[in-house]
Amino acid sequence: MLSAFLTASCIPQSSATPPSPAQHHPTIVSLNPCTDAILAEVADPAQILAISHYSHDPRSSSMDMSEANRFPATRGTVEEVLALKPDLVLGSTFTDPATASAYSRLGLRLGRLGMAMTVEENHAHIRQIAALVHQPQRGEALIARIDAALNAAAPRPGTQPIPAVVWQSGGMVPGDGTLIADVLRRTGFTNFAAARGLGQADLLPLERMLADPPALILVAGQSAETGKGDDRVLSHPALKALKTTRRAHLNPKLLYCGGPTLIAAADRLAIIRNQILPGTGRGTAAGGGGAYPHKTTHPVTAK
Repeated sequence: MLSAFLTASCIPQSSATPPSPAQHHPTIVSLNPCTDAILAEVADPAQILAISHYSHDPRSSSMDMSEANRFPATRGTVEEVLALKPDLVLGSTFTDPATASAYSRLGLRLGRLGMAMTVEENHAHIRQIAALVHQPQRGEALIARIDAALNAAAPRPGTQPIPAVVWQSGGMVPGDGTLIADVLRRTGFTNFAAARGLGQADLLPLERMLADPPALILVAGQSAETGKGDDRVLSHPALKALKTTRRAHLNPKLLYCGGPTLIAAADRLAIIRNQILPGTGRGTAAGGGGAYPHKTTHPVTAK
């Protein structure tokens, strides 16, 4: 007994103490394309049991299709989700109440996130998702990448903002309390529609656009519902009469989700701004921009 005691007493405490069990990383089923894209950035692949079927459709996915196809997808039915036995179901505030109630009765934990209206709210959502999957450091890494992209896409101090309308199918425009409006402001644009009293999902008729045109129309006409290109309003021949207004394409998939989508949105908007006002980017060698040259006949054609 004495020999055993002396032997044990010579073992360092770090070796004598049994290691604590590894932290459990919960498994997830995501029901929303916006959370799908964030999960793919912050969770281990083995944690993601399924993503939403929207992310397997190039018309509505916020992910690269090669990335999305790495994961199974569901339509979010209770039967599909229950069969996967996740630790957590990640949905949105728009999740059908009856479905949410069924998840609860069956013992499935449901996390519900709203729509981020600002970059700050987007960052809070990323931190929330990263905490749910027990990967907070990866959430902070994604936020750092987004902040770096927004900083690189910001105009030089003193650059005059470009009045722009994001014109969607049917003439719909986003209001000021939207994520894309915040990104527009950070990348050197003003929300022309909001300045004229139009709110979220209001319609800007062709006639009003012709009577009071902005400096730039960001055409975001392809809809997730139809998959078709710009509709009759957005490509109307009468728009050719707007000699002082430029038009550029903005992929509608950049309008709705935060997370890594903000990186692509910031990059695209910076390209458009720099074509209109060369030398206004922070990463350029040219000096800061002056006033916006309102009269121009050269359209922005980059896709």
